[in-house]
Amino acid sequence: MPELRRDPIVGRWVIISTERAHRPTDFRQVLPPMPAQPLCPLCPGNEAQTPTEILAYRSSGGAPNTPGWSVRVVPNKFPALQIEGELGREGIGFYDRMNGVGAHEVIIESPDHKASLASLSEKHLEDVFWAYRDRILDLRKDSRLRYVLIFKNHGAAAGATLEHTHSQLIALPIVPTNVLNEIAGCQEHYKEKERCIYCDIIRQEVADRSRVVGENAEFLSVAPFAPRFPFEVWVLPKKHISYFEESQKFQFEALARIFSDTLRRLDRALGSPPFNFILHTSPLHEKTGEFYHWHIEVMPKLAQVAGFEWGTGFYINPIPPEDAAAFLRDAEI
Repeated sequence: MPELRRDPIVGRWVIISTERAHRPTDFRQVLPPMPAQPLCPLCPGNEAQTPTEILAYRSSGGAPNTPGWSVRVVPNKFPALQIEGELGREGIGFYDRMNGVGAHEVIIESPDHKASLASLSEKHLEDVFWAYRDRILDLRKDSRLRYVLIFKNHGAAAGATLEHTHSQLIALPIVPTNVLNEIAGCQEHYKEKERCIYCDIIRQEVADRSRVVGENAEFLSVAPFAPRFPFEVWVLPKKHISYFEESQKFQFEALARIFSDTLRRLDRALGSPPFNFILHTSPLHEKTGEFYHWHIEVMPKLAQVAGFEWGTGFYINPIPPEDAAAFLRDAEI
């Protein structure tokens, strides 16, 4: 029989539709490659094809905007928001508006055009996380900005327009509604129980283990109890910490290990599926230390969001998270 499950953080319901149940192997992808590009602007040697770099890691030195980098951050050539200007908040009758002030950046994760996050060494993946941290800390100095969203679209079906592995950063002058809803759920739980809801989730998942995908001393990789999508995975720090950018070196080392393990399991089990991941962290200038817990959500693009989902806010997932977690645990990597 189908089952309704409620996400305890935001109160969102999902339907685990066993009537539509697939075997885990049915989700394995055979996808056409992305269209060939005559000139990849993200490859070494083509630095002049991007805006001037904001940040780059070069182990042997070298001039900015030249080859020799391992991770490089540049402004998006077609930005959703721009860093220059004033917010210009105003009311137009009953409506509100402001100028599109913010930042939109591209984190080029490797100089290798054919690399993926799953194929990077753990040390290289750690450097990608350091780049995220460095950019958040820099943008936090700008009092106009209130939230930094870091996300990745991997594969054409997940929204990627360039094959070269990269993620994106958008800094916003407002806190997004999804983030506000998540924070409100965490705050309500803390008011009632004086505990972080994510810490409670971690304790229960470690005790239960049926939805655990991977684990090390600092992090847990888990299929959430009420997943919106098949093979959705969350990566959570075991120790309570609200701001991603305040993580320490040993935590980034451990994050690189478990994130690499998680992505390689998804690749092995599902045939390198397209996916999105989103870094959930606290707003830049709000005090959420007691009740909010940063984490990363990975969502393979294996099912379509259609009219029912848009109309209800419910999601239909044809595979229970316990089955998905078991399948990922069993993947040989």
